[in-house]
Amino acid sequence: MTTLLMIIGFGAATSVVVGLGQKLKLPWPALMVLIGIAGAFIPTFAEVAIDPELVLPLFLPPLLFAAAQKTSWALFAIRWRTILGMSVALVGVTVAAVAGSAVFLIPGITIAAAIALGAMLAPPDPVAVEAVASTVSIPRRIMSTLQSEGLFNDAASLVIFQTAMAAVLAGTEVDYADLAVSFVVSAVVAIIVGLVLSFAAWWVMEKIDHTIARSSLMLVLPFGVYLVAEHFHASGVIAVVVAALEVRRRDVEGNSAERVTQNSTWQVLEMLITGIAFGLIGLDLRLIVESEHADLGRALLVGALIALIVVAVRFVWLLLGTVIERKRRGEDPDAAPLSVRDATLMTWGGMRGLATVALALSIPATTSSGAPFPGRSYVVVAAAVVLLLTLVLAGLSFPTVVALLGIDDEAEKEHQATRDIALRAYKAAMREIKNDDSLPDDVIEPLRARFKVLHDQLSGTTDDQASSEQAMAFKEHREQMLAVQKKAMQSARAEVLKARRERGTDPEIADRVLHRFDLQSVITR
Repeated sequence: MTTLLMIIGFGAATSVVVGLGQKLKLPWPALMVLIGIAGAFIPTFAEVAIDPELVLPLFLPPLLFAAAQKTSWALFAIRWRTILGMSVALVGVTVAAVAGSAVFLIPGITIAAAIALGAMLAPPDPVAVEAVASTVSIPRRIMSTLQSEGLFNDAASLVIFQTAMAAVLAGTEVDYADLAVSFVVSAVVAIIVGLVLSFAAWWVMEKIDHTIARSSLMLVLPFGVYLVAEHFHASGVIAVVVAALEVRRRDVEGNSAERVTQNSTWQVLEMLITGIAFGLIGLDLRLIVESEHADLGRALLVGALIALIVVAVRFVWLLLGTVIERKRRGEDPDAAPLSVRDATLMTWGGMRGLATVALALSIPATTSSGAPFPGRSYVVVAAAVVLLLTLVLAGLSFPTVVALLGIDDEAEKEHQATRDIALRAYKAAMREIKNDDSLPDDVIEPLRARFKVLHDQLSGTTDDQASSEQAMAFKEHREQMLAVQKKAMQSARAEVLKARRERGTDPEIADRVLHRFDLQSVITR
C-alpha cells in the first residue's frame, strides 16, 4: 500500500511540477528529482524499496517507444555515423576512462568492477535529455542528435555491465572477445525481435476495427517487445527502438481518430511515467548515499572526480566530432555538433538517469564466493554523485547555459520546413479535388478555400475572414463536401507521411503537420 501511495503521490506531484516548471522556466524532471530527495525524509516513503530488476522493464520500454517514434529510419540513415560514434564508441571510451580512473582512485577495486562502474555511468538518459531540453529553444539538429544517441547507448552499456558483473561475481577477469561477440549477437537478435513483433502487431491491428482496442495494443507493445528480447538474452532497448521505428514507418493515412487518440494517450502516459521515474531517482539517491557509511567523505570526493572525468571525456569527444562533421557537412548540412558552442551544449545535455540508478541499485553486497563486492561503497556513491551533477545541477542550469551560449534556435529554418511540407499536403489535397469530375464549381471553390485556410494555418499566415467565408459556404453542401474532403484529407496525410520517410526531413516537423490534418479530420467528421 505504501508503494502505491508513493506512486500516486509522485503522479500528482508531476502534474503540479510541470506547470510550476513552465512558470519558472526550469526543467521539471530536475524538480521531480528534488521532490524525490525530499520524499526520502518522510519515514513512510523512506521504507519503500522497489526491486531494481523492475525499474528498467517498467519505465524504460514506454519512454523509449515514445521517444523513438519522434524520429525515423530516414534520419538514422543519414546520421548513422554520428549515432554509432556516440552510442557505441563514446560509451566504450567513457567506460575505459572511468575504469582506469576507478582503479587508481578506489582502494581494492578490481578491473572488472571498475568496468562495471564505467558501464553504469556511461549512457546519458534519452528521457532526461528530451524532458529537460524541451523547456528551452535549441536547434532541432542538436535535439535530434541527443535523442538518437540516447535511444541506443543503453544497449551498449547494459551488455558491458552484464559481462563485467558476471566476471566480478565469478572472481574472474572480463573476456573482451566474448564481450564484443555478446554485443553483436544481442543487437542482431534484438533487431529481429523488434521487426517480427512490430509486424505481428500491425497484422493483428488490421484485423481489429476498434480505435480504443488498437490504441491499447500499441500501449502494451513496448513492454512485450522488451520482455521477449530479454528472454532471448538480447537487448530490450534496441528491440523497443526498432519496433517503434517500424511501427511509425508502417503508419498509413488510415484513421485520423485513432492517431489523435494515440497521440493524446502517449503524451499523458509519457509525462506521468517520466515524473514518477524521476521522483524515484531522487528517492533512491538519498537511500544510496545513506546506505554507505564507510568513509563517505572520501567516497564523495572520488565520485566528484569521476563525474568530472565523465563530463570531460564527453566534451573532448564532441570537440573532435566538430572537426569530423565540418569535413563531411556536405552529406548532412544539419549535422551536430558543428562548433564549440554545440559541443558545450551537448556536453551539458549528457544527463544520466534511469539506467544509472537501476544498475547502481542492482549491485550486490557480496560476490558468489561470499566475499564483499570490491569497492562497492565507492561505486554506488560515485553513481549518486554523477547523477546529482549531470542530472540535477545540469538540468537546473540548462536554460542558463543555453542563454549564455546564445545559441540560435534556428526557428525560421524550421518554419520553412513546416511550410514546405504543408504546401505538399495542400497540393495533394487539391489534386484529389480536381480529379473528381462530378463536383460542381460551387462545391469545389468552398473546398479549395477550406484547404487553403488549413494550409495557411500550418504556414502561419491564417486569414480569419477567409476562414469565416468558407465555413458559411461549407454548410450549403455539407454531405457532398464531406465525402470529397475525406478523400482529400487522406491524400494530404499520405503526402505528409511520404515526406516524413524522405532523407533530410525532420520527423517531428512532419508529425506536427500530420497531427493538424488529423485533428481537422476528426473535428469536421
